[in-house]
Amino acid sequence: MSRGAQTQLAKSRDLPNPNIYVQALLGEYSAWALDEERAPRLKGNWRSEFGGLDKTPLDLEIGTGNGHHFAWRAQSNPERFLIGIELKYKPLIQSIRRARSNGSENVRMLRYNARLLTELFQDEELNDIVIHHPDPWLKKSQRKHRLIQTDFLSEMHRVQRPRGVVEFKTDSEDYYNWALPLFRQSPYQLIGETRDLHQSDFAADNFVTQFEQLFLSKGQPIFYAKLLKG
Repeated sequence: MSRGAQTQLAKSRDLPNPNIYVQALLGEYSAWALDEERAPRLKGNWRSEFGGLDKTPLDLEIGTGNGHHFAWRAQSNPERFLIGIELKYKPLIQSIRRARSNGSENVRMLRYNARLLTELFQDEELNDIVIHHPDPWLKKSQRKHRLIQTDFLSEMHRVQRPRGVVEFKTDSEDYYNWALPLFRQSPYQLIGETRDLHQSDFAADNFVTQFEQLFLSKGQPIFYAKLLKG
């Protein structure tokens, strides 16, 4: 999606026939889930939104899916704030619902285009960033749509604080082969990578989602990379 595409994103409040997930975003979960109009207004003030101090860690998960990892991470790290980004209403509401059902208060979900991080966060506002199983766009003509691009990595680096970590997982070897050189050429330090996460030293700290388990049951490896902003 191009940089100008966010302005073309349909406004949730203007949808003529909002489904139950749109209604939940604007109603029941509006205290914890922000639509495309509200989210950018908090740029530079996210820690205040959570009622925390500037030193409180603020993490981001891009593409939360059904929210199992999002809810687990929030519950496991109550001392950190966690923001999730999704474009589609159903996974957005599934994610915030799971986290809230665990009693987590340290969460927010945003409906926004993750490629436009600098519209949501000021320089060095975020700490760690998680990108798990992004759309691989497997056709050669579709690779331009992949999230991992040179410009995106530069902007992500810009909004992270020093010592911030990026955790990347994919079930697509083709996408991993595409991403790895871009990671190495980026401002980040590549501090860890493996072509078989579950047979690596990183496995002990890995949370296995239902989506990931589908691939493991077929014997398909999960590809993993860890980046550091020095």
